[in-house]
Amino acid sequence: MSQPVPEAIIPGTRPSVLAPMQDVTTTNFFRVIARRGAPDWFVTEYFRVHETSIPEAHIVDSLLNHQSGRPIFAQIIGEDTPHILRTIRLLLKYPIAGIDLNMGCPAPKVYRKNVGGGLLRDPGKVAELLHAMRAEIPGRFTVKMRIGFADMTHFDELLGLVAKHQVDLLTVHGRTVKGLYWSEVDYEAIRHAVQSVPCPVIANGDVTSATKAQLLVQTTGAYGMMMGRHAIRNPWIFRQWREVQQGLTPYQPTFADVRQYIQELADECCDFAFASEKKAGRLKKFLNFVGLAVDAEGKFLYDMRRTETLEELLRCCDAHLLGEKATQVYPDEPHRGLLARPTRESQPSCEL
Repeated sequence: MSQPVPEAIIPGTRPSVLAPMQDVTTTNFFRVIARRGAPDWFVTEYFRVHETSIPEAHIVDSLLNHQSGRPIFAQIIGEDTPHILRTIRLLLKYPIAGIDLNMGCPAPKVYRKNVGGGLLRDPGKVAELLHAMRAEIPGRFTVKMRIGFADMTHFDELLGLVAKHQVDLLTVHGRTVKGLYWSEVDYEAIRHAVQSVPCPVIANGDVTSATKAQLLVQTTGAYGMMMGRHAIRNPWIFRQWREVQQGLTPYQPTFADVRQYIQELADECCDFAFASEKKAGRLKKFLNFVGLAVDAEGKFLYDMRRTETLEELLRCCDAHLLGEKATQVYPDEPHRGLLARPTRESQPSCEL
């Protein structure tokens, strides 16, 4: 029943994947990213599954209208087996590359419901879900998981279930659920997964640049790489890694290129039904990551967070990214010591 993964854009290269991120990886964000060099495939935000759920319209829209020319997987999150199967049947009506099960979301409001990363505490439930989903899905069935809930107690058992139920592709984020996004990534655990399951494994977690992606292939043996927050910061990362793999000099965006990217985010990814201050708040969610590579002192982050309207925020971007800085190369890696979300990143030395 095993299905091959989608073909890479450049034959012979290892695939890159844009990580699914709630309230980020929308239809328009897919389009903005694709203009800068699409990943080899996309994964949607998760469809929430429960007894009264239907596939959310805005996520269905991303399946139908992303216009990237690349395959897209529909991700689901839940633990109610009959309703997961019902949802799968609905999603199979759309032009999807496969169905992906979320077993990694670390949000407390999610895992407390025993879904997402919460499933990692219950291998018995995971076995039930994988068995039922594999029987229901005629095409590609993939899983995205972390290495454990609070520790790796069940990791080997879970990998055994992935193998037993013929999952076609496994993505491993090398942190526990309790590790959120700030703990050190355990790449050795990803290497162990690569050696333990028969299907291809995609590595996820702090893939900061094309250079690091190439290093992690050697370190973990992973089939490919998934980039999330660092693709928000550097949407050229997928193109750059393809070029590195081909032995080419990777594209180097300038700060003027970054300013154009920000303008497209403002124009296409900030709901224009919002008041100006709400549009600014929406754009700041992206700029919190973009700003990690603007200046080592964090002055851009400081200044942009204190703007109130979209107009004021874009003027701040002009001041920091244009003028004499416009033709300078935007760094591949984030500056050390800066925080994307200060209210959430409580560890003084936390890095993305």
